[in-house]
Amino acid sequence: MAYCTAIAAFVLALALRFALNGVLPTGFPYLTFFPAVLLTAFFCGTGPGIVTAALSVVAAWYWFIPPFDSFALDTQSTIAVLFFIVILTADILIIHLMHSALTRLREEQGRTAHLLERQNTLFEELQHRTANNMSFIGALLSMHKRRAAHLPEVRSVFEDASARLESMSRIHRRLYDPTNSDLPLDTYFGALLQDTFEGAGRNDITVDVRSSIGRIDVNRLITLSLIVTELATNAVKHAFADRKGHFKLLLEDEGDTFRVTVRDDGPGFPDGFDPASGDRLGFRVLSSFARTLDGTLDFRTDNGALTTITFAAANPREIGPA
Repeated sequence: MAYCTAIAAFVLALALRFALNGVLPTGFPYLTFFPAVLLTAFFCGTGPGIVTAALSVVAAWYWFIPPFDSFALDTQSTIAVLFFIVILTADILIIHLMHSALTRLREEQGRTAHLLERQNTLFEELQHRTANNMSFIGALLSMHKRRAAHLPEVRSVFEDASARLESMSRIHRRLYDPTNSDLPLDTYFGALLQDTFEGAGRNDITVDVRSSIGRIDVNRLITLSLIVTELATNAVKHAFADRKGHFKLLLEDEGDTFRVTVRDDGPGFPDGFDPASGDRLGFRVLSSFARTLDGTLDFRTDNGALTTITFAAANPREIGPA
């Protein structure tokens, strides 16, 4: 089909050249053949383009280069024919190289798409296995919590562990849900906090989240999410134990640093509060998370409990040597 198209393009160019024979001045023997060769090579391929070019050279040589109706050549005609051949060869070669590059690009795109699909499949399998492992650990914790029903302190430890595991599962689901990949941070944390409070059976806590931070890399976002959910869980236990309340999260981009402020409207921290004291496991966990961010934590009372996390805007672990 491609070669039939090549011959048809040549016939059309030849007919048009004959039709313009009395109109065109002397010196334009190839005018209609150039577009025929270029279009054939572009749309039909190199082989059909060469066929159209060869037929065009022969036709132009015989009918439109003096002496007409003859293959005889003088010096000027020889130069004209050779020039025509060189130009057509260059055009076809350029189009051939373009087609080859396009073919390689499509092959590379196909390989990339295949690798991406394989990566997504493996990633989904990993997430599925991670979720299953979390569910298994959660079941074990629940079993041991029931067995320790007569030991309040031990039961409390298992309850805290179960709550933290549930927080990790909640964060895991949200961060690795493809529909959440481009969520603004205020929307992401707002939904996460609503889940946390509803999971604790509290629908009477209002959440206010505001953010001027554009994006945070996923590893630090996981850590920050764990800090925020830990503070929200503490607020449920202490600030809102027997009352409704208001929980506010503010994420600020201060240039070189990010500042995250978490506030509730409860009674605040008790007098003489020391987050580093040995019996405060939750606050030791928070301090550990802050160290993971290479950041600092500050606890104080200001019309409720006020916690501030400050850390570098650029992840130091991702910055190479200068």
